[in-house]
Amino acid sequence: MANASIRVRFCPSPTGNPHVGLVRTALFNWAFARHHGGTMVFRIEDTDAARDSEESYRQLLDSLRWLGLDWDEGPEVGGPHAPYRQSQRMDVYREIAGKLLDGGYAYRCYCTTEELETRREAARAAGKPSGYDGHCRELDPEQVSAYEAEGRSAIVRFRMPDEPITFRDLVRGELTFTPDNVPDYGIVRANGAPLYTLVNPVDDALMEITHVLRGEDLLSSTPRQIALYKALIELGVAKTVPEFGHLPYVMGEGNKKLSKRDPQASLNIYRERGFLPEGLLNYLSLLGWSFSADQDVFTVPQMVERFDIADVNANPARFDLKKAESINADHIRMLDVKAFAAACEPWLRAPHAPWAPEDFDQAAWEAIAPHAQTRLTVLSDITANVDFLFLKEPVEDEASWQKAMKEGSDALLRTARATLEAADWTSPESLKDAVLAAGEQHGLKLGKAQAPVRVAVTGRTVGLPLFESLEILGKERTLARVDAALAKLAAA
Repeated sequence: MANASIRVRFCPSPTGNPHVGLVRTALFNWAFARHHGGTMVFRIEDTDAARDSEESYRQLLDSLRWLGLDWDEGPEVGGPHAPYRQSQRMDVYREIAGKLLDGGYAYRCYCTTEELETRREAARAAGKPSGYDGHCRELDPEQVSAYEAEGRSAIVRFRMPDEPITFRDLVRGELTFTPDNVPDYGIVRANGAPLYTLVNPVDDALMEITHVLRGEDLLSSTPRQIALYKALIELGVAKTVPEFGHLPYVMGEGNKKLSKRDPQASLNIYRERGFLPEGLLNYLSLLGWSFSADQDVFTVPQMVERFDIADVNANPARFDLKKAESINADHIRMLDVKAFAAACEPWLRAPHAPWAPEDFDQAAWEAIAPHAQTRLTVLSDITANVDFLFLKEPVEDEASWQKAMKEGSDALLRTARATLEAADWTSPESLKDAVLAAGEQHGLKLGKAQAPVRVAVTGRTVGLPLFESLEILGKERTLARVDAALAKLAAA
């Protein structure tokens, strides 16, 4: 059911390369917004100048566009709540922090790092919670003056309510956090820089976000943010507390949480290997959600039509590269042949292609494309599958040569050369019959007979359908390669 009032946000930090866990979060937010006819807000959390970079920011925008995950408000699109980069919103955060202090919702904390750690250790030793103990919560003016006379700097802490906080998580159901587990927390550093704990909920409030769908690792911060939302509502800054849904962890090797440092986590790897955006999104959607009990392969529009946050599973989801590849292969086969041929183009040109640009034959590529489409897992596989067409000589794969060129292969190749020379080169069936006839003369079935021919012509024991490949390569080049293989065998 369409609900235009629904507003979700995707708010990454521009640090490093985008990773698949981040993409999964973006996808679920985007699908939720599109399913309900709501608004997708793209916001950049770039308040950490030491870690954020303009290059990473550009990569985020480029990645979302490559994936086809568009946004209704945000960078380069604009919107009623601009700017959408937190580094450009510092005045907003200073103003809100001031209102929280003036309203008694926050206070200045003068505790030093050493004092905090000493008290934490004492609490742990006594078997008590080791969070902030409220030492500066009720300082009188004289104590404040004394601390400031010492030259102490102060952070700003939010004052948590002394009562449990209960909310209904859209994925996990009702959750309750008790006060002793959610102590007062910092929202502004001593140097005046706002912390994530302030800027994130403030932006959600000002941008009227209705649903926060994010990773499970942020679940512990939710009760703190709910309390802050309520304070912002009382101050007239926010309208409502958004609903929360915490998405399951994505697990990598050894059932450990997939981190940015894991090789398989980088989105760039999948782009470089030639995953289709549709194939990758299809797989990532299955990390915590299911289209149906008997269907794993579907289009992005089909996902949008079916997506319901209530169907997301709270249990950790394991990233399975082989399944991701299998689903991507299905999406490659779903393309019409022209779209497939166009998608492969980057891997047929420099710098990916091992042949000279002038040796690429567009007509040969268009002829072989339908046969290649059924064989690929990722688009980058195309290079090794069709290089025999565009290289002046086939690749030298020694393992393939040793496997195919057994004793008697030279005799078979001579016979096959003769039968191929006499064959009809406008028909793959005729070429197949020629190799079959050669094999019969040597007591070999087709599978054994064609192996030396394949390696002589393509350099590899496996590849695209052989006889269609020979037809496209052409009679002259095929026979020349058989001759070259015979010369190599004779010289051995």
